[in-house]
Amino acid sequence: MADDHAIMREGLKQLFALEKGISVVAEAANGAAVFETLRRVQVDLILLDMSMSGISGANLIKRIRVQSGCPYILVLSMRNEPQIARYALNAGASGYLTKDNDPQTLVAAVVRVASGGRFIDPRLAEQLLFDGGDLTQRSPHELLSTREFEIFNMLVRGRTVNEIAEELSISNKTVSTHKARLMQKMGCQSTAQLVRYAISLQLTE
Repeated sequence: MADDHAIMREGLKQLFALEKGISVVAEAANGAAVFETLRRVQVDLILLDMSMSGISGANLIKRIRVQSGCPYILVLSMRNEPQIARYALNAGASGYLTKDNDPQTLVAAVVRVASGGRFIDPRLAEQLLFDGGDLTQRSPHELLSTREFEIFNMLVRGRTVNEIAEELSISNKTVSTHKARLMQKMGCQSTAQLVRYAISLQLTE
């Protein structure tokens, strides 16, 4: 269970303690702790928050997926935008659920994903199916590639180009190129404009 909010982890532990066949064997509060835990503990499923300190989101999912014998990943997030769910699924998650669902839905999702199935938040499933059509009806950030959106998300959270390059293991020049392209797609001239855009659409936590 990976979430940077201790209260959330404690509540989930109490919920799963009531369910037969589900055991919380480890916790992590950030991306680095996820990898440390996976080196020590064998798990069947990671219940993963999309927004934690350090490496997170689609980048974290991709890095987990390349691990030998990696567990299934079910994302449990505050974010209810279909494009964010798509980024998570494209990165290798087997399921995506928002935190405002009822406990029974969460338990059902855990059981299905841990069994090798897939689970998509019912309220997002239809949007994921149909929102890829008319590009003129989509918001600017929905036109970004997975990598561009990842860098956009890090920029609006205050990361510098150097910090992003180090975290993603790519060059500063590559980050700068992605930044220029995403800003052009979104019609922004500065990072401050990106931040205002993110806040206006509640894309930040």
